[in-house]
Amino acid sequence: MSSASTVLKQFGPMVYLPTILFSLGEGAVLPLIPVIAANMGADVASAALVASALVVGQLCGNLPAGWAVARIGERYTMVIAGLISMLAVGGMIVAPVIGAFAAAVFLLGFCAAAFGLARHAFMTTRVPIAFRARALSLLGGSFRLGVFIGPFVTAALLQVFDETAAIWFFLACLVAMVALVLFGPDPEKTIPPSSANGTLTEDTGEAVSGSIPTIERPGVFRTMWHHRGVLGRLGLAAASLSAVRSARQVILPLWGVSLGLDAQTIALVVGVSGAIDFALFYASGQVMDRFGRLWAAMPAMVLMGSGFLVLSFTHDGDAAVLWFGMLAAVLGVGNGLSSGILLTLGADVAPRTEPAAFLGSWRTLTDAGGAVAPLLVSGVTAIASLSVATGLIGIVGLVGALGFVRWIPKFSPRRPD
Repeated sequence: MSSASTVLKQFGPMVYLPTILFSLGEGAVLPLIPVIAANMGADVASAALVASALVVGQLCGNLPAGWAVARIGERYTMVIAGLISMLAVGGMIVAPVIGAFAAAVFLLGFCAAAFGLARHAFMTTRVPIAFRARALSLLGGSFRLGVFIGPFVTAALLQVFDETAAIWFFLACLVAMVALVLFGPDPEKTIPPSSANGTLTEDTGEAVSGSIPTIERPGVFRTMWHHRGVLGRLGLAAASLSAVRSARQVILPLWGVSLGLDAQTIALVVGVSGAIDFALFYASGQVMDRFGRLWAAMPAMVLMGSGFLVLSFTHDGDAAVLWFGMLAAVLGVGNGLSSGILLTLGADVAPRTEPAAFLGSWRTLTDAGGAVAPLLVSGVTAIASLSVATGLIGIVGLVGALGFVRWIPKFSPRRPD
């Protein structure tokens, strides 16, 4: 059996590098979407709606992406998604009105779903199960690296150019990514599918006797119905994790604002939390591969759920700012420990052949959890308070931890074979 380092190096140039290029450009643009919308005349609520178009586009793109990957393969799905992303980015530059800008942002999210699912499906069929969590955690870490560095690139560009410079930078990243995927070695041909026993299959060159089996490609909705058991159980637990992650990105800045902190202090706290999160992404894969998926998912959810619950009681205390900083770090640790878990669980329970249609359903469910959480926080905050909304997210996290305890042993192995 190949070593983990050998297997991971196989995927570096043609899997992780395109992912970093895409996420780097996307991370550079994300902070500017509401700013550009506001400059085009949108109020705060409308600017937030435009920013959410990216998430909505990603949510809507998962099922069509699953169909595309199953029919034309990962490589061409990525190329097509990259080319359409260029059109979307171009539309963001030349959009004359806020509606056209929002449509371009939606289209970009749609393409991001296709790109992410293509990489997920490829890794699912190519990585031996003994190294799967590490490989997928590294894939998740590649996304996080781009999103982590992207805003710093934007800040540097804004020192010299206007807001559109970051969009041009994203366009350059897309051109490089498409060229790499289109003209580089095709990993679908150079890396054979992984066999059931955890090793890479080899072409022996011997003639195959007997009839050649055909692979049935069931549709997306048929696949969703066939796997409704795992989607309705483990999938809902995974959606709760996605919801807690998404809520963290909303609650921490809002909490800082509600405490009266300045923008620099809030950015520092959120940045430190993000740095801790990023630093732990590979450790999550090590834990999952060596001890089982549950030992990354459950501690992560307990940490984040407890962190939100404790935070909800600290707003009016004397040491509210100190608690804010400490618990933001706790949430960063929890989120870092969960890096790659949604990708890994999806790969574990997906069909061994033609997993794309299933992964489209899986990613739609988890993305739905991430999309609903900010709306839940906003609604509960408007009706009650931010503290109540934060406590509610904490409860979601703890309930999700129970869901993982119940369903991971049933659907995903405690320890890899």
